[in-house]
Amino acid sequence: MVNPVIPRGFDFGVAHAHLSKRDKKLAKWMQRIGPIERDFTVRFDPVDALARAILYQQLSGKAAATIVGRIEKLMPRAGKITAKGIDAASDEALRAAGASRNKIAALRDLAAKSREGIVPTPAQLARMPDQDLIDHLTQVRGIGRWTVEMLLMFRLGRPDVLPVHDLGIRKGAQIVHRFDDLPAPLALQEFGERWVPFRTLASFYLWKIVEAANPPKNDAKTARRSQD
Repeated sequence: MVNPVIPRGFDFGVAHAHLSKRDKKLAKWMQRIGPIERDFTVRFDPVDALARAILYQQLSGKAAATIVGRIEKLMPRAGKITAKGIDAASDEALRAAGASRNKIAALRDLAAKSREGIVPTPAQLARMPDQDLIDHLTQVRGIGRWTVEMLLMFRLGRPDVLPVHDLGIRKGAQIVHRFDDLPAPLALQEFGERWVPFRTLASFYLWKIVEAANPPKNDAKTARRSQD
C-alpha cells in the first residue's frame, strides 16, 4: 500500500491557538514576538538540499556560500547539485572549489546513497513519515538527525518536529519557563509533549525568543541562529 501524500505546511492560526492554550508562558512570548509565517511551497531536490547542508556545516554563511557557488559551476545543470554531477566531478576539482576531504567523502556517499534508493526522490519524500525520513537520511555520511529535522521543518513544513538537541531550542525553553539549568534533550522531549501536534511552530518561537531575549549590540557581530 502506497502512503498518501503528506501536505507541506500547516495552519499557523490553528497551531498558534493550540500553543497559546496549552502553554500560557509561551503564549506571552508569542504575543510579544507576533505572528510567524513561512512559505513551504518552494520545490527542492533532496540531493541538492542535503549537499548544501553538508557544505554549510561548521562554516560561516559567507564562506559556505562561496564554496557552494563554485561547486554549482561543476554541475551539468547550473544552480543544482546532483548525484550525477557529484560523480562526474573529480576530487581535485571539488578540493579546488573549497570542499574538505571529509566533505568530499560525504558528497560521494550522498551520491551513492541516492543511486541505491536510500535518499528518496521528491515524490517519495512527500509520502514518507518523519521518522522514516530520519532513518533513511541519517545513513548518509555527514547527515545527522538535526540536519534531517531542519529539512522536515524548513523545507517540508512538517508540523510536529522538536529538535531537542538544538542549543537554541533548549535555551529558548529555559528562558520561557525560567529553568535554573539548560534542559537536557530527554527532559525537553518530555516537557515538549504539551506542544504536540505543533512542536514545529513552538520551535520557531523558541529560536525567536532567544534572539529577543539577547538582542545583539550595535558594535557586535550578530551571531547566526541555529537555522536561518
